Amino acid sequence: MTMRLAKSLLLAAGLIPMLATASHWSYEGHSSPEHWGELSNEFKECQVGKNQSPVDISHALEAHITPLKMSYSQGPVALVNNGHTLQASMDQKAKNVIAFDDITADLQQFHFHAPSENTINGKHAAMEMHLVHKANNGDIVVVAVMFDVGAENPTLAQLWKKIPQETDKPIALDNNIDINGLLPADKTYWRFSGSLTTPPCSEGVTWLVMKHPLTLSAAQLQKFKALMHHDNNRPVQPLHGRVVVE
Repeated sequence: MTMRLAKSLLLAAGLIPMLATASHWSYEGHSSPEHWGELSNEFKECQVGKNQSPVDISHALEAHITPLKMSYSQGPVALVNNGHTLQASMDQKAKNVIAFDDITADLQQFHFHAPSENTINGKHAAMEMHLVHKANNGDIVVVAVMFDVGAENPTLAQLWKKIPQETDKPIALDNNIDINGLLPADKTYWRFSGSLTTPPCSEGVTWLVMKHPLTLSAAQLQKFKALMHHDNNRPVQPLHGRVVVE
């Protein structure tokens, strides 16, 4: 099975970023990020991969990249606390798409990390949202949005009301949550080639990190962190010669 096909099947099954596997991984102790590659042969790329995510974004190369077009018309249909993050799933028949270059990609799910996984000039944001898309060529495109502590985010407030306290028990949503409230008005972004930030750390993922952060309140951040009980971010990985463009 090719990597592209494997990723597509996982994505369609809603298993990205969390791969269903007997190998237990976490963000703490003997199964923390620095040990992921030792836990299973499936996870070797976490250890030996040269295009891993997240990264620190600094000294980006100006390349006049194509503007990003985003069109999200329907909200998430389910919310689950899977023990690693809070993940909102989309109706796969909905018209939630992004477009850049000659690529069109459909939104599959979005989830959160606190603090942020990618850093900007060495600094973490309070929280980072990953919108995971399946592109028309079968690849994965992740749009990342940073959140700093400040004013409450009304869209997060809607979503947080539905947070399931028990793990792996999805709660159905009425899909009236407007995802556009989780996006900055200015859609300029940084772009780089990377990987999933959780096992199996598969590479070949296109990352689009939005330049302009949103805000969430201290109470909203605390509610998410209390749900996770610990930070759920993978440390930044070496670029190994990769270039971040803008």
